[in-house]
Amino acid sequence: MTIEAKICGLSTPETVDAAVAAGARFVGFVTYPRSPRHVASNDVLKALGARVPQGVIRTGLFVDPDDALLDERLATGAIDLLQLHGAETPERVAAIKARTAKPVMKVIKVGQASDVERGIAAYTTVADRLMFEGAEGTLPGGNAIAFDWTFLSGRTVPLPWLLAGGLRPDNVAEAVRVTGARGVDVSSGVESSRGVKSIDLIRAFLDRVKAL
Repeated sequence: MTIEAKICGLSTPETVDAAVAAGARFVGFVTYPRSPRHVASNDVLKALGARVPQGVIRTGLFVDPDDALLDERLATGAIDLLQLHGAETPERVAAIKARTAKPVMKVIKVGQASDVERGIAAYTTVADRLMFEGAEGTLPGGNAIAFDWTFLSGRTVPLPWLLAGGLRPDNVAEAVRVTGARGVDVSSGVESSRGVKSIDLIRAFLDRVKAL
């Protein structure tokens, strides 16, 4: 089966190009000042987004954004999909989707098995995609911490979804085997140091995904 991969937290032309060339289906740009991967400049975001060819989905990661921030970032033309990584309620997700006319991926924080079902029940009718990521860590995402993948074993998820949290080139195959994920997301797992992407690790991760 074909597994789609997202490389998140990209902030330089070289790493964007590497992700695209190696076959990423999604590229992610972070809009969250506390993150070491934060793209602060709208001009930089616009330039990075312009490098991405059609067919690769440019994802903007937001954490409880207000409307002004969404408008500002979307005005760059660099975002195709909104990834909501905070405590956004189903009502807020629906409002963001209606206001922006952009598809939305809601991140479900998983600390125990019941979080999976709770997230599916809450967001299936308002989001276009889901992402399941570990609840532990100091940041909303990019903490390099995996949750118990068996929580997703045999689960039926009615929306397209991605698995995230603690994935690396050396464990992504096992993660897909256990969870049945058809999409995977990586950030910390392809970094040489915190917030610094490694072109070699990006290629290695995507090569492993393509081999599945």
